[in-house]
Amino acid sequence: MAKILLRPVLETDLPILFEQQLDPETIAMSAYPSKDRGDFMRHWEGILNNKAITARTLVYKEKIAGHIVCWKEKYEQQIGYWIGKQFWGRGIASAALAEFLLEVKIRPLYARVANHNLGSKRVLEKCGFALLDQGTKISVFKLNA
Repeated sequence: MAKILLRPVLETDLPILFEQQLDPETIAMSAYPSKDRGDFMRHWEGILNNKAITARTLVYKEKIAGHIVCWKEKYEQQIGYWIGKQFWGRGIASAALAEFLLEVKIRPLYARVANHNLGSKRVLEKCGFALLDQGTKISVFKLNA
C-alpha cells in the first residue's frame, strides 16, 4: 500500500484541491460536478468551520494528492474522498481510507460512488464496505464495524 500522510486541511491546500476538482476525467468518474472558485471556497470554509466534520488532506511524496471527509447528512454519517488524477492507480485512496477509518470511529458509515467508478468501488470493498444499494447511476456502500 502507498505510504501516505493524513493531516488536517489547511487553507493553503485549497487552491490545489480546487484545481484537482476541475479535471474533466475526474469529474466524470466522481459523478459530482465541479464548483467554480467562489462556490468551492465557500463550501470549504463551511467544512473547515464545522467541528462535526472531519476533513484531512492526503499527502503522498510531499505532494497534496487529494482529501477525505466525513460528515453527517440527514441521519447518516457519510464519507467521501477525492484523489487528483495524477495520483490514480498508486493505492493512495485505499491507504488513506484505511488510515482514516482508524481515526473516525463512527459506524455505520456510508459512501456513494458512481456505478462506473470501479476503482473507487474496489477501494471501499478493500476497506470493509459492502454494497448496500445499486441505483441507476450511484451505488451506496456501508461499513458497519
